[in-house]
Amino acid sequence: MNQFQYVRPTKQKAAIDALAKDTSAQFIAGGTNLVDLMKRGVMSPQKLVDINKLPLNKIEKENGGLRIGALASNTAVSEDKLVLEKQPLLAQALKAGASAQLRNMATVGGNMLQRTRCYYFYDTAMPCNKREPGSGCGALEGINRMHAIFGFSDKCIAVHPSDMSVALAALDATVLVSGPRGDRRIPFVEFHRLPGDTPQKDTNLEQGELITAVDIPDGPFTKNVHYLKVRERASYAFALLSVAAALHLDNGTIKDARLAMGGVAHKPWRLNEAEKFLVGKPATEETFRQAAAIAMRDAKAFKHNAYKLKLGPNSIIQALKNATAAA
Repeated sequence: MNQFQYVRPTKQKAAIDALAKDTSAQFIAGGTNLVDLMKRGVMSPQKLVDINKLPLNKIEKENGGLRIGALASNTAVSEDKLVLEKQPLLAQALKAGASAQLRNMATVGGNMLQRTRCYYFYDTAMPCNKREPGSGCGALEGINRMHAIFGFSDKCIAVHPSDMSVALAALDATVLVSGPRGDRRIPFVEFHRLPGDTPQKDTNLEQGELITAVDIPDGPFTKNVHYLKVRERASYAFALLSVAAALHLDNGTIKDARLAMGGVAHKPWRLNEAEKFLVGKPATEETFRQAAAIAMRDAKAFKHNAYKLKLGPNSIIQALKNATAAA
């Protein structure tokens, strides 16, 4: 690990200024991903700006919804009474992620910013356009069983690893950020990027911007929800594929629906067309099967991840069945 400066500001402006003036600097909170990347030589920031002294850990009602501070821990959010009452899908997704020890340290903002777990990204001896732009993508012709089936490019086929982010994408969340040019709001589905020609850019944050909170609007998705995570072992494993499903049911008819997938793209993958199809239909396995077919219409596999083309629709159907039965 390279030497680096360490600063711990107590004011939000000071933290933003520290990053804005130094393009090699990084914010650090729980450090559950960044420290690993530094140890492996994947990232080498010259300065760490510790933001744990900033007052950004509240979970409260705000503007007809729920506001969750960027420094709230994953454990705190998953166990909060307001979250369990208003946004149980988010609580389920958080509890599916990592180990209890990591959830105690990891923060909401850090969870959103965690980087891919692609083996080629972590192995500095291998080519990776995300780690070193222009070097190539080792996964394209390599072992790519964990990789994307949606939204990839010839520069990168890595997937985003966050469970929490899949739920937030489904729930129409908004990210609040503050930076050198002021405050702004980013719809969650626009926060993360597809790889395109710039896979090194994971998000649409600008230099020096700090995530301060996430807003989730109140909705009818308080009972019939389910987060399904398919993984190779029962504990502390990243998803081969996951599905966040939320239904608003009225006497067996779907009045509204939210669906998103994880482990399939460079960002949480919202299934908009499948959602539209579900509205007004009966909550039956046949309906779910048709919705799953719509959701998977544009999926394309590589040599080692063709199993996702079958696992994907089966997981969507099962998640919707579980959500229907949840109440």
